[in-house]
Amino acid sequence: MTDYEITDYITPEEYMEMRRSVGWSEFPLEEAEKGLKNSFIIACFRVDGKPVGIGRAISDCGYVVYIADVIVVPEYQGNGLGRMIMSTLLGKIKESMKPGYRVMISLLAAKGKEGFYKKFGFVDRPDENFGCGMHQWLEGNE
Repeated sequence: MTDYEITDYITPEEYMEMRRSVGWSEFPLEEAEKGLKNSFIIACFRVDGKPVGIGRAISDCGYVVYIADVIVVPEYQGNGLGRMIMSTLLGKIKESMKPGYRVMISLLAAKGKEGFYKKFGFVDRPDENFGCGMHQWLEGNE
């Protein structure tokens, strides 16, 4: 079993490298820096100082939390690190709540990864109660 150091930070450069490692889209470092700075929770799992997994959540500090990232670099996939990241995020969200509070945690699963999130109690959309999840990327004018 690998020993991980868990930090609450990641540099924009490290973050973009992790995105590249799993084939996710890239954007300017300045934009990544702002997003990371305004994160509610960052749980970066490191081996010998190098990030190998990250979970990131954003929040309105009321009742809405969005899990924005769960990334595990390919050479560390399949060893339970994703489960550790999700457990850490959900634990930190729960710790932040006052007694009697409720939060709605949302995420957009990568295609084929829905079953992973179901293990943590997330439900598919659409179903008999909810419409489908939706998103779009906007490009800034040059």
